[in-house]
Formats: sequence, C-alpha cells, structure tokens
Amino acid sequence: MLVIRLFEEKVEDLFTRGLVKGTAHPAIGQEAIAVGICSKLRKGDYVTSTHRGHGHFIAQGGDPNRIMAELFGKETGYSRGRGGSQVMADFSIGFLGANGITGGSIALASGAALALKNKAKRGIVACFFGDGATNQGSFHEALNMAAIWSLPVVYVCENNMYAMSMRATDSVSIESLATRADAYGFPGVSIDGNDLTAVQDAMHTACKRARAGDGPTLLECCTYRMSGHSRGDQRAYRSRAEETAWKKRDPIRATRKQLIADGELTAEQDREIRREVRAAVSTAITFAKRSPEPDPATLNDGVFA
Repeated sequence: MLVIRLFEEKVEDLFTRGLVKGTAHPAIGQEAIAVGICSKLRKGDYVTSTHRGHGHFIAQGGDPNRIMAELFGKETGYSRGRGGSQVMADFSIGFLGANGITGGSIALASGAALALKNKAKRGIVACFFGDGATNQGSFHEALNMAAIWSLPVVYVCENNMYAMSMRATDSVSIESLATRADAYGFPGVSIDGNDLTAVQDAMHTACKRARAGDGPTLLECCTYRMSGHSRGDQRAYRSRAEETAWKKRDPIRATRKQLIADGELTAEQDREIRREVRAAVSTAITFAKRSPEPDPATLNDGVFA
C-alpha cells in the first residue's frame, strides 16, 4: 500500500514538472482495494484494470521501475514507451492491462473468465472498474453473460464517489451499486473499501465461490480518491471539508493503526518500511530517467492495422 501511495504521489509531482508523458490518473486513497483484492489471487488468475490502474498493477506484482519508465515514455517501459499510463500489461503475472475506455475492461474480464472455464482451468479473473462504469451498457451485458454461464469472475467496483466530476449519487437511483447484481442472480456486496481486512474477507468469499464453479460476485468497495480526476483538476465540484473528512479515513493510516494494535507492527518497523519504500520509488525514478528513449526506427513495431 505504501509503494502505491508514494509512487502515485511522485507521479503527480513529476507530472506537474512535465516529466511524465501523456496523462495520469492517481489512485491515492484507494490502495486498500488494490492490495486487498490482489492479495487473494493465485498464480493462474488474471486482473483487468482501469485508467486509474497503477495501483492494481503494482499490487499484482508489476515492476515499479518499468511502470515508471513507461510513464516517462522510455524503451524499458512495459509498452516500450508507446502506451503510457493507460496502456500497460504483463501477461506473465496475469495482469491483462489497463484501459482508457470507461468500463472497457469489464467485457474483457468476462471473456477471459469464459476462456478459463472452457479450458477447465481453475483460475479466476478480478475485474476493476469505477462507479461511472456501472452505467455503461457493457457492464450489464457482461454481468448478465457471466451469470448465465457461471463464469469465475469477481467484479470489483471502486466507488470513489465521483465519475470524473459527477457525484455517483447523481447518476443512479439506488443507494448501493452492489444491488445491481440482484438483477442477474448473483451476490452483490458493499464494503468499506478503505478497510483492508474487509476487502480481503469479501474477496476471499468471492474467490471461493468462483473457484467452486458457482459464478461471479460483484463487490462494491466504497472509497475516495484524494486527488483530482487527473492533471489540472481543481476539484471545484467538491468541498475541501469533504476531502479533510475522508483524509481522516486514510486506508494506510487505518491499516498502520490496526497492525500496531494487533502487535504485528512496531513504530521502528514502520519507519524502516517507509524508508525502504521511499528508496524503491526513488530507484524507479532514477531507472526511468536513465533509460533510453525509443529508437524512431522502431516506430511501427507492434502496430496492428
């Protein structure tokens, strides 16, 4: 969780200084969801992500060095500097990639789950998307098909209260997005997405169901993005008081407090972890800066038309 937090904070800083290419959508404040979900996955499972996907990638085992290099547009990046923030993948660890289209990964996740079932493999798919994506037609079509075919997929809605600048409650007439699973006949569960243990427990139950062949689950993880939607977002659509209230529910602060209370973490260990994470993120930036630019002669490599 700390790696994701410090990585994203550095990306925001680098972006303002013009060192990060293209666009970037930080997931500061949503770390418990990425970590809680991916911590319950196994080798052979898959993840589909969103435009706000750095945290998902890191939680699934992505290399921060290569992720940062991609953001810098360097040859050593996951897409050789050609994709940027929203177009990175690593099939070797089951990360099928981020997606710049709202809800674009939902049908892809269902397709991957169908492939696993047809090949009689025991893997499952974790599909991340935001609250705004639940209003896309592809969301309903994919969930309906997954229900009909009992596909091994866990749909993870990161409800951070805003679809860009629109409050989620202004775009739906229901109190909980999890209840949309009722229409397709499978479980929908709404949980505190800032509570790491709650996310892990819900994901454990959903994975057990999927691996047993009992079909999908929809998890609504309620959270808050502490930063703007992307670069240049002044967050005029929400108050600073609201942001301050949510900062008090910071998932990293809450997890640290719980670990210390449980005797699993000491203040000294906490300081050492933070030192190691700062060093790792600094190393990623150095790696990116020192990596070569793509060779213009390879411009057409990987292009399919």
